[in-house]
Amino acid sequence: MDLQTDIPHSARIYDYLLGGKDNYPADRAAAANIVKDWTVLPIGMRANRRFMARMAHHLAADHGIRQFLDIGTGLPTTPNLHEVVQSVAPESRIVYVDNDPIVLVHARALLTSSREGKTGYLDADFRDPDAILGSTQLREYLDLSRPVALSLIAILHFIVDDAEVRRIIDHLMAPLAPGSILALSTTTFDNNPEVVKAGVAAYNAHGIPTVARTKEVVETFFNGLEILDPGVVPVHRWHPDEESSALADDQITIHGGIAIKR
Repeated sequence: MDLQTDIPHSARIYDYLLGGKDNYPADRAAAANIVKDWTVLPIGMRANRRFMARMAHHLAADHGIRQFLDIGTGLPTTPNLHEVVQSVAPESRIVYVDNDPIVLVHARALLTSSREGKTGYLDADFRDPDAILGSTQLREYLDLSRPVALSLIAILHFIVDDAEVRRIIDHLMAPLAPGSILALSTTTFDNNPEVVKAGVAAYNAHGIPTVARTKEVVETFFNGLEILDPGVVPVHRWHPDEESSALADDQITIHGGIAIKR
């Protein structure tokens, strides 16, 4: 398996900026160049990871969700989604989806399920929702007649066409039962537009197609669903913990939110 370690990769850059060890010199060099322009990016990435954990806990504890479909999983980073939700409800089932050979190599770390629950990994492309929904593995792990949380954390900014994002989300949500949840986060311009513009240009210059959007565009990805409080907000303002509350708005260039299918 050729991991092309001499070429910078978004998952490994993310891992490096989170303090992980699953990265290579090309990733670290690219990260240094990107952060030179996007100085607040590491703060935002860590805030996004905490958003994921708060979101997962909230859905398990307050909404009773016991099934999670996490697409664009990325490299394992503690706490992983299954660790959060199974700490609330050990019987929870999680299917992780990614099509990245780098993530596949490390997928065993995502399969440490609780004894009562189940955790699986599906090698599939977000851009091909039929392959995800038609997977026998997904149907083995998840019962689509019961609510499922579809989690799309920090993946949508790597798909630059807004209409394509909406098409994929609509397709994935269509077979899910009422009471299912869409949870997402993605890069936005709103809080620090000039810095984000420079940072996105740096990502693209390193061969990683990336786009930032406005809050209003992100809200359209929830069309047909009921957005739940506190709405689509900078991730540090979504049910904040003490650490998140201390962050300044211009440090966070990612918006997130959840919505329910009625």
